[in-house]
Amino acid sequence: MTVSEFDIEDSVDLTTDNRNKNRRSSVGGAAAACEGFMVTYQEYCEHTSIHGVQYLGDRQRPMPERIFWLIAFLISIYGCSMLITSAYTKWTETPVIVSFAEKSTPVWNIPFPAVTVCSETKRVLKQKGKETTYADLYSQFSEEMRASRIFKPQNVSALEMEEFRTLLHVCNTQIIDEDMPLIAGDDLDYFEVLERMLPQFDRYFFYCRWLSRFGECEKFFRKTLTEEGICYTFNGLRATEIYREDTYQYQHSGEALEMENISSRHSPWTLESGYAHSSDVETFPARVLSAGARSGIFLALQSFKQEVDYACRGPVQGFKVGVLLHAPDDVPQVSKQFVRIPMGKEVLIAVKPSMITMSSGIAEYHPLRRQCFLSQERSLRFFKVYTESNCQLECLANFTLTKCGCVKFSMPRNMDMPVCGEDKIHCYDRAERQLLVREFKRVRALNAAREDWRGVESACNCMPACTSLVYNTEISQANFDLEEMLLAEGDTDFLQEYPGSQMSRLSIYFKQSQFITSKRSELYGVTEFLANCGGIFGLFMGFSILSMVEMIYHFTLRLFTNLKRLTKVQEQ
Repeated sequence: MTVSEFDIEDSVDLTTDNRNKNRRSSVGGAAAACEGFMVTYQEYCEHTSIHGVQYLGDRQRPMPERIFWLIAFLISIYGCSMLITSAYTKWTETPVIVSFAEKSTPVWNIPFPAVTVCSETKRVLKQKGKETTYADLYSQFSEEMRASRIFKPQNVSALEMEEFRTLLHVCNTQIIDEDMPLIAGDDLDYFEVLERMLPQFDRYFFYCRWLSRFGECEKFFRKTLTEEGICYTFNGLRATEIYREDTYQYQHSGEALEMENISSRHSPWTLESGYAHSSDVETFPARVLSAGARSGIFLALQSFKQEVDYACRGPVQGFKVGVLLHAPDDVPQVSKQFVRIPMGKEVLIAVKPSMITMSSGIAEYHPLRRQCFLSQERSLRFFKVYTESNCQLECLANFTLTKCGCVKFSMPRNMDMPVCGEDKIHCYDRAERQLLVREFKRVRALNAAREDWRGVESACNCMPACTSLVYNTEISQANFDLEEMLLAEGDTDFLQEYPGSQMSRLSIYFKQSQFITSKRSELYGVTEFLANCGGIFGLFMGFSILSMVEMIYHFTLRLFTNLKRLTKVQEQ
């Protein structure tokens, strides 16, 4: 055997020895790791604060007992998981609760309700023979609806024809058929025609009293364009403060009233921020300092028998107080909700405000979770101010424009949007019903497709404002016999000056000086959720934050220490 052969055999033996050493060291390392983990596990079981775990790591305990405690431990984990899942669902789905506020609110913290009054007399009925009445024109109109497709009455002036076309929009629109004939004439500015037909204001609003001060009603009321024509609003914000600059309503807002100029001295009132702390007693929107009729508004309303056109508004005459009173930043919609003021009655309306505020904590939630909008979260096309009713009115205008190709003269619109003529009355009159049906079917279909109904939004997306103000009312009335009162006083001049007068009196005031507000606040915040989870863990397992620290400590730092110690022992 040569020298080279001896070298080869020696190198082979050395390689084999190294492989055996590496194999023994790797096996020893795995055994040390396993032993270190078991030692750490036993130490953890002996020292942990979690209930029941110490029985699982006790080697001297019989196996049936250890299995029993393992089953009990798993059942506890299952119970914890179910309850925590329920708490998490409650936290995500119903994070906001509406509850009563801790303190009552005085009425001077909120504005006096805006009052919109509409006379049922849209056009003063002249003496018979001097002017063609609405009834006469509508009778001809009904006959020619069957015979012809174009309505061209004879011996009718252009002004009378404009007034008739306008009255078709504000009288009983429900009787207009879908296939009504075309009416010859140019496009009208219905607001101007309605202004021309208005009864004399100071004859119908005989006198007013605000805060025990008598004055001319013109100082308190401004004209408001509604779906039933021109009405008069007290204490409502100007159109320039509600509508955007490019809207028709903004361009026809009129001059500011004397009482409205007070607001320029202080920060403007908003529903969310309220009045400025530095504001005086006299502000705008106006407010009162106490309850009772002396701290409210009093109106004497008058109409005349010979001027009533029953063909237009039907057998019920008098006045409407729109929207059961409304917040100053709401646009009145008098055909939806109203208080009727009949002639020959004295009506008392006691107001009970209902206000919902919000806590700062819920502003962080998504609007669909809290089910309301902050003022800056929902921008409207025609309105500067977001309220639920303003949003619904804008949605109806958009839907009507899509459905009919035009909007009703009273709807919010910009200067370029077409206004519906008489041939579109049936279309826009039915559009609101069609919109409601569409919304109902859409939400119902989405609710059926998903269990989380709170995450469903309608096409209009008009959730309530997070801060809202509603005025509830209690109404009482009694007879008001004007003629008997004048006879008792010996006044014979009044009925000579105002022949056919029918008078009613209206008084609106707060019922109580203070009221309880409601408040949207967090039902389940992060703190409440963690506290609930901690209570559940503590009840079932005795688990806490320090228990988690113990677990992390034993299976990181303590495990590393044990492995290092066992490795040194093996090396020795």
